[in-house]
Amino acid sequence: MKTLGGIKEIIDKYEVFILDQWGVMHDGLKAYPFASDCINFLKKKNKKIIIISNSSQRKKSSKINLPILGFNPDIFDEVMTSGEMIWNTIFCSLEKYGKDLKKCFHIYDRSKEDGLKFREGLEKLEFVNNIKDADFILACTPFQDSKPIDYIPILNEAYENKILMFCANPDFETIKQKNNKKIFCMGTIAQLYEEMGGKVMIQGKPSIDIYIEATKFLNSVNKKRIVAIGDSLFHDINGANQFGIDNVLITSGVHYNLFSDLNPVWETKKNKLLKYNIEPTYLCSKFAL
Repeated sequence: MKTLGGIKEIIDKYEVFILDQWGVMHDGLKAYPFASDCINFLKKKNKKIIIISNSSQRKKSSKINLPILGFNPDIFDEVMTSGEMIWNTIFCSLEKYGKDLKKCFHIYDRSKEDGLKFREGLEKLEFVNNIKDADFILACTPFQDSKPIDYIPILNEAYENKILMFCANPDFETIKQKNNKKIFCMGTIAQLYEEMGGKVMIQGKPSIDIYIEATKFLNSVNKKRIVAIGDSLFHDINGANQFGIDNVLITSGVHYNLFSDLNPVWETKKNKLLKYNIEPTYLCSKFAL
């Protein structure tokens, strides 16, 4: 494993760069200036640039948000989200998961309009307000001002009725903080449901499904010429390893408290990730040249 001083050190080794968003490209509100410069440099070098995000948003919504965050969407050769993967599965092949999946219990933050946008095109479904009436769960974003423990009654009812959960955002937490604590994502609730014995469908990272979908426009590229860059060991690095491509762990992201700011090292007592036996190809403090 090598610690990089910047992405320039590996730029000639790869043709395709797969990028995560939060913690790599931006902080949820605006682009990191160094990341924007890095992306522009990759484009000048004629690299293929792909975004693979565990966002619960649809692909179209994610593209619309790029200029708001400070990025030119035309730079990217493909944008694929976990939300897009789940939406397509529900729209195209829901019957594969059960004959009578018609009533959906939708978990989303009602203070954000993109939750309702996710329902566009899914008018064949009936969205119910009580888990007791549901045939399946669509988990997009946590309810406003909720905590993981608040979902226990819902999950208990779902487990008793053997209800399948489609998780549109498998991330456990974000780099964004509230009251000095990281904000949990639906991946935390999905993991809790799985630990209870519930069945969860995930097609975002670390599932290889999203990597296959995001790279299918490439005619024939050797996987040795593809590198993924992300800040989550459990999603970005684990997913890239399973897909069989090299990867860079950005240590200033969600795992920022486990590494040195300027010169991150893997084998240290501080690194609590060692026990998971998931190793990145490279470490880099931030996505910069």
